Amino acid sequence: MAGSKSSHAMRKIVVILLALWSIISLIIIVVWATSPDLKGASECNANLKTLKEKFAEEKEVWTKDRHALEELARQGRTNQSLLLTRIDQLKDQLQKLNQSLDSCLKHTDMLNANITVLMEEIDLHKAIEANLTANITQQQDVIELLRHNLTQTLIDLESCTNLQKAAEILQTTAEKQTQGCQSSKQFLQKQLDNRAFVHQLSFNTIAELKREFE
Repeated sequence: MAGSKSSHAMRKIVVILLALWSIISLIIIVVWATSPDLKGASECNANLKTLKEKFAEEKEVWTKDRHALEELARQGRTNQSLLLTRIDQLKDQLQKLNQSLDSCLKHTDMLNANITVLMEEIDLHKAIEANLTANITQQQDVIELLRHNLTQTLIDLESCTNLQKAAEILQTTAEKQTQGCQSSKQFLQKQLDNRAFVHQLSFNTIAELKREFE
């Protein structure tokens, strides 16, 4: 809008300058033609004719220049309108780009915040992993100790089992020996009873014989 006013004012100034130049030329011609000290009338007429022709040429040139200036002004207004339209388009595009940039910056900030949270979670997971690794190592040590104790217990259990079996075998042997001893005792007792009976019988018999001989 400001460019349109400027070109219009410039066109007016040029037109005014050309008009002033024409008027001044005419005044000079009139003064020169009416001056008594100047050349003769024929020469003045010739000069006047020349000036008129020159004025006509200058007027034609001025008309062409004016038309050219008007065309330039019209073209300038058209170009200015196109430029203003293009500027508005660029402003819209710039506004959209700024909005997109703001959105990208917000998205970037959000991504940075998410990255920070993820890094903190990774650090936390690393700490948890380190603790778990330490606990696993400790548990493995405990498992190894328990495995050793279990192996030792199994060895002790096997030894106890063997001792128990040996004790059972000894107990069985002792029971068999006890049974054998009982049988031997019963057999000896029976023989002893028989011998006592025989001895008693022999004693009684001898006593009877003694009494008979007396």
